[in-house]
Amino acid sequence: MLRYVIYTRVSTEDQGKSGLGLEAQERDIGIFLDRFSAVPYEIIGRFQDVDSGANNGRPELNKALALVRKTGAELLIAKLDRLSRKVSFIATLMDDPKVKLRVAQMPQADKFQLHIYAALAEQERTFISERTKAALRVAKERGVKLGGMRDATMKRNVAIQAKADAEAAKVMKLIAPMREAGASLSQIARTLDEMGIATSRGGKWTAMQVSRVARRTV
Repeated sequence: MLRYVIYTRVSTEDQGKSGLGLEAQERDIGIFLDRFSAVPYEIIGRFQDVDSGANNGRPELNKALALVRKTGAELLIAKLDRLSRKVSFIATLMDDPKVKLRVAQMPQADKFQLHIYAALAEQERTFISERTKAALRVAKERGVKLGGMRDATMKRNVAIQAKADAEAAKVMKLIAPMREAGASLSQIARTLDEMGIATSRGGKWTAMQVSRVARRTV
């Protein structure tokens, strides 16, 4: 029987208390188990950390990995960044013959694809950070007063915009060749869904969303 060890993570103590983010992770894991997992299966453990993804010394993750190595079960997570935000850490786990990893949002992805995705995500975070800093410098040079809540709001808005642009640019690397090959927007949307690539909000692709991504990167 196929066995899973489920691991979830939220980034701050407040998120851990409120459940913010956990509901979405449990939803995605539930979808994977219902629609993509082989059957029968058994969940032999559940572990959850309230900690940063940059910290690789999380106690519950260590317990989850120990159980995976001991039993041969697969480690099931909702998103790759719930495991770690460091591609080096993810790569080390993928090289471990005793660790089998399954990502709910990318149910068909193999180790190679997950490694590429982790590397792209790390580049994206670096780009967003640098773009946010650059936008704030420009705003300051234009005389915009930074400080307090206004500063925090501006930083958040700039970061959201930068993240959206970076995600669009990443997906466009897949969309562009399909467009050049004559694929319709609907065909591209279906292909992205089949590849297990979610939209920025974690949903399914539509022709309109593909069109918006293409316009955003022009």
